[in-house]
Amino acid sequence: MTTYLFAGGGTAGHVNPLLATADRLREREPDARVLVLGTAEGLEARLVPEHGYELLTIARLPFPRRPDAEALRFPTRWRATVAQVRAILRDRKVDVVVGFGGYAAAPAYRAARLEKLPIALHEQNAKPGFANRLGARWTRFAGVTFASTRLAHSTVVGLPLRREIEALDLAPARAEGRALFGLDHRTPTLLVTGGSTGALRINHSVSASVTAILGSGWQVLHLTGSRSPVADPGLAGYHILEYCDRMDLALAVTDLAVSRAGAGTLAELAALGIPAVLVPYAAGNGEQAYNAQDAVHAGGAIVVTDDSFTPEYVRTELPALLRDRARIADMAARMASVGARDGADRMVDLVLAARDSAATGRQVA
Repeated sequence: MTTYLFAGGGTAGHVNPLLATADRLREREPDARVLVLGTAEGLEARLVPEHGYELLTIARLPFPRRPDAEALRFPTRWRATVAQVRAILRDRKVDVVVGFGGYAAAPAYRAARLEKLPIALHEQNAKPGFANRLGARWTRFAGVTFASTRLAHSTVVGLPLRREIEALDLAPARAEGRALFGLDHRTPTLLVTGGSTGALRINHSVSASVTAILGSGWQVLHLTGSRSPVADPGLAGYHILEYCDRMDLALAVTDLAVSRAGAGTLAELAALGIPAVLVPYAAGNGEQAYNAQDAVHAGGAIVVTDDSFTPEYVRTELPALLRDRARIADMAARMASVGARDGADRMVDLVLAARDSAATGRQVA
């Protein structure tokens, strides 16, 4: 029996592909033992036990970004955390470490290196984070979501997707989704979403100018998220939900999406061939703008900066796109060209290759 330690977490962007890969590995290798290393504060604290995996926690240890007292304490805390993970690797007789970025990944990679264990990793964003840049130095088994990602020894595997997206049968799901959301089957649907917490700029601009979208012969499914609610004006064809627990059906009914450019959102849109107007989140290290590049270069999406996605844009430029049905159909085909539904299987293949490399010495570059 092989024991795998999956390391990562913090946000859904790290946790969801970790769980999708772990679930697929367990399907393909039923006697495998899968442990997950994370923090007590991240989303993994809830989701990992819900999926039936044992969660082992370490302290959240951000890498210092400025020369201050925390930076002075960091080397000691780093060594202690790595030592803690090394003890876990020995006590649990771990055979392979599989990382997905986030706070738990970097010490897991270092501990695996010191214990001479094989490493596989997955980078979800086009602009790699520090942890995976570190881990990629010590393995030839690095999977990435985007072809444009620059990471040592990387292979494009796509994003490991949730089973309900990966296996979605579009025709019946489209009919089911229209019934669930009360949509007209004769009218194309624009999906507007900023993620689970919402996007203030997207929500405000769409709600302020939604009549222009409706006047273009489209209906709108607007998922507002929890932090920037939108008042329902009661317009025919404008369907507002704060939260959607059947995102698979929401995607199935979509002819064009307006969304942020998170890796998970983009991977699902591309896997299903859904063209998009992408409004990358402007904060952070700009990873969403990088994520959008492959879809934009393929012609499957267009990018509008957060500052430019105004009510005026929604009133004028967006309706021009909505009326060009031939262009949207072409964008759909181009979007599908950069998508992959089998990211979970491809990532598991990489994990198993890393495991098998331990016998041949091919793990480390």
